[in-house]
Amino acid sequence: MFRFLVFLIHNILPISRFFSLRRFLLRLVKVHVGNNVCYCGGGGVYGNGDVLLGNNVWLSPNVRIYSNVMATVTIKDNCDIGPEVSFITGSHEIGPSDRRAGKGTAASITVEEGCWIGARTIILSGVTIGKGAVVAAGSVVTDNVPPNTLVAGVPAKVKRILP
Repeated sequence: MFRFLVFLIHNILPISRFFSLRRFLLRLVKVHVGNNVCYCGGGGVYGNGDVLLGNNVWLSPNVRIYSNVMATVTIKDNCDIGPEVSFITGSHEIGPSDRRAGKGTAASITVEEGCWIGARTIILSGVTIGKGAVVAAGSVVTDNVPPNTLVAGVPAKVKRILP
């Protein structure tokens, strides 16, 4: 209930305002928040897993972090996360035909320093996005992304190497 109230307050604050208050509220729900984190509201942090936000991280409106207690979401310094991006640490094994969503699984997600994640991207469990990488809008990231690359698509594939 407390977490719900915190994110309700986030959602009634104007977008791109009151970043100090937003950082304080994130800390209240056990999110580890670095200096100068800008969280625009909407979305939220769901689940009981650890969430670590580095310094100078920008979280656009409606970013959703689904953190399983067995996994951590880490977004390191100087990253920009576009609107409506989802980080999902949980999944399931494929079960028998009478119930395909089998045993639950979880794996951590890491976004290394200096990354830019485009709008409406989905980042799935067990993924590391390398330092300086760019993920194009609308991508679904299912595998690790090498440093200094641009990836795009469903599933996301390397489109070019960045300088």
